[in-house]
Amino acid sequence: MLAETPPSDRPLAIEARGLIKRFEGTTAVNGVDISVPEGALYGILGPNGAGKTTTLRMLLGIIDPDEGSRRVLGAANPQDVARLIGYLPEERGLYPAMKAVEAIAFLGALRGLPLKIGRERGRALLEEHGLGHAADRQIRQLSKGMAQQVQILGTLVHHPRLVIFDEPFSGLDAINQGRLEETMRALAAAGTTVIFSTHVIAHAERLCDDVAIIAGGRVPFAGPVDVARDRIRPRVRLETRDPEGPWRHVLPADTRREGRYHLFALPESGIEPLLRALIEGDAGILSLSIERAGLHDAFVSIAGEAAARALTQSATEGDAA
Repeated sequence: MLAETPPSDRPLAIEARGLIKRFEGTTAVNGVDISVPEGALYGILGPNGAGKTTTLRMLLGIIDPDEGSRRVLGAANPQDVARLIGYLPEERGLYPAMKAVEAIAFLGALRGLPLKIGRERGRALLEEHGLGHAADRQIRQLSKGMAQQVQILGTLVHHPRLVIFDEPFSGLDAINQGRLEETMRALAAAGTTVIFSTHVIAHAERLCDDVAIIAGGRVPFAGPVDVARDRIRPRVRLETRDPEGPWRHVLPADTRREGRYHLFALPESGIEPLLRALIEGDAGILSLSIERAGLHDAFVSIAGEAAARALTQSATEGDAA
């Protein structure tokens, strides 16, 4: 994979090179390279089955790669820094009979946090997130969304330096999705490195400065979202008083019509020469806008139509779940 990310002055929280993982002869991840600076809010975007979860599990040390190397918070073995990491798996699971505050304390204890401190922090977190009334309720008495919130808080209770969320928005309603987005932004603003996987382009586009696009176990792009979008030239939407006229010869060859609008890619020479020709040709400009490509268009260009269809299908299945 060609490097897309410009050099950063920040040290790397994660550096992975050439990660390969096979299961029973099938290659699930095939040569993944990822570099994540400390304090980044970093997205791994791809459809279900693309290799996102396998990649995250290799970064966490839950499974080892068959080939390649990784360093996490400076350690070659991620298990050596496990107490500095918070992890929310895609498969959620809490003990149904456990109280909410105890569940948070228990998850913290798995990362080395004393139970007494975990309970204190757990109550404070529940209050802070509007769930103080549920602190002593059993998990089975909570709604699905509230239980997921409890597990998210348990992921953060030990104040990790690195947080990895695997499909964290799945199953959350719009309000709780918004709250989680705010939490993720606050973590990154405070210097915590946040990595999350998603099959929903809108989440990656709203939250991330940098993203890795993964499809078929490969990462064809890793770098700034703006760089991905700029791979596609912006499009111009032009409306004229008279849709026809001798001035039309100045429009690029790829121009197409949509009602009263002419649509075409922004010429490499920029808009100024074209605008001058339209004015001199008395085109009667009613409106003119330059529309930058979105991350969806960039995904299609980078990963291909088949991967984009799979991404859309993943999002549809997620909404239906």
